[in-house]
Amino acid sequence: MTDLSLSTAAVAGLRADAIVVGVAKGAQSGGSPVVAAGAEAVADAYDGSLAGLLETLGASGAEGEVTKLPAPSGFKAPLVVAVGLGAGPEKGEAWDAEALRRAAGAAARALTGVKKAAFALPLEDAEAAGAVAEGVLLGAYAYDAYKESGKDEKARAKSGKAPLAEAVLLGGKPRDRAFKAAVDRGVAVAGEMNRARDLINMPPNDLFPASFAEIAQKAAKEHGLKVTVLDEKALTKGGYGGILGVGNGSARPPRLVKLSYTSSKAKKHLALVGKGITYDSGGISLKPAGHNETMKCDMSGAAAVFAAVVAAARLGLEVNVTGWLCLAENMPSGAATRPGDVLRMYSGKTVEVLNTDAEGRLVLADGLWAASQEKPDAIVDVATLTGAMVLALGSRTFGVMANDDAFRGAVHEAAEETGEDAWQMPLPEHLRAGMESATADIANMGERMGGGLVAGLFLREFVGEGITWAHLDIAGPAFNEGKPFGYTPKGGTGSAVRTLVRLAERAAAGDLV
Repeated sequence: MTDLSLSTAAVAGLRADAIVVGVAKGAQSGGSPVVAAGAEAVADAYDGSLAGLLETLGASGAEGEVTKLPAPSGFKAPLVVAVGLGAGPEKGEAWDAEALRRAAGAAARALTGVKKAAFALPLEDAEAAGAVAEGVLLGAYAYDAYKESGKDEKARAKSGKAPLAEAVLLGGKPRDRAFKAAVDRGVAVAGEMNRARDLINMPPNDLFPASFAEIAQKAAKEHGLKVTVLDEKALTKGGYGGILGVGNGSARPPRLVKLSYTSSKAKKHLALVGKGITYDSGGISLKPAGHNETMKCDMSGAAAVFAAVVAAARLGLEVNVTGWLCLAENMPSGAATRPGDVLRMYSGKTVEVLNTDAEGRLVLADGLWAASQEKPDAIVDVATLTGAMVLALGSRTFGVMANDDAFRGAVHEAAEETGEDAWQMPLPEHLRAGMESATADIANMGERMGGGLVAGLFLREFVGEGITWAHLDIAGPAFNEGKPFGYTPKGGTGSAVRTLVRLAERAAAGDLV
């Protein structure tokens, strides 16, 4: 990952390959771009003509826009990179943290192949410093483990495609505890988001339930976490019919991984449950052509949970956080679960499987019931669960459902605080009737319309009585099939990691549940 530091050095004398400055849109429609705070010394070196030069080059200050120009005379860095921040804040107000995060990410992406860059963006407070740190580290992310140029550092450098190697945040306060803590937090959270991205991008021939479990065990040893792995024999003995039913069709058997971070000062316990379908073919209800190519990302929920637990450990949060990774590969074979089969879940409840491509809710049901046995203060599950949620909210927003209105609101607030797009969704009781089964206690499918809400209602059936619970359907934002934007790359995004970490922080502060 990119090396990152705070500095109060004078920008002109800094030895770097590029200087990044922020540019805002003019106050009036069609107005000239405005150089943002933090870049005063750079603007002065152009004799006040930097904004005009940028406008001549076509810059407007629009969000994510990147414009490069030669550095002014006397600077040791040869290049200035101006990145658009969008509309500026109201007079007297600070820049929005997410605007800074996105701008820093866009600039970092534009600096691929560059060794060292100095960021002269608005760092008015510690929160801004943390946001810029996150943006730089997330924007500089690249996944090239399977490319020839990704084999070693020399090959990457020679290709000119190596991520930004070093970033210096100018205008920060290296000796200020708040600034240092914010940057350290940004480094930890971005690092774990990038861990989740790596897992999501890993091809399914290398990432399958057993190998995912091994990766979790290695991380647990490194960060002082307790880990328990249930293999297919333990799952059978324990009666985990949902996870087993989904994994039966694969030559690679399922796993349930429990990761536990504990703090001696904890007063709250937060449980996180992640859907970890390492590849989803749809099973016997096979997906049509054109829908299989990105199904390695169907374990994004488990990746987010894994990353969030490790982040809690890295940050030393005063809360107990338990992660449950429900890992299976959904494949068609002679041993696969068939539409019409009935599974007896870990809770004892029976489920008639009407569609084997509605498998995520089956593995989560076992994970939710397992998490409920420990009586945590709250459970949050995360899953790339339904295409219906993508139709409802698009590709950048995840849905939030809960059995408690106040908790649903708290989860939504946590997402907003960290810059993740989320929207509160209901759990209409009338949709529950569509899952009635003549054969079993419940069916895994209900009405087609409102399918994302139906899935949430199904999951609610497997949450222990009296336990506060929320469900995040990240099917839209978990995997970016389009062009990179801001700090978001093509491929795995690490969606929901920041929200989960903020929930853990709020639980530690005693203001979550």
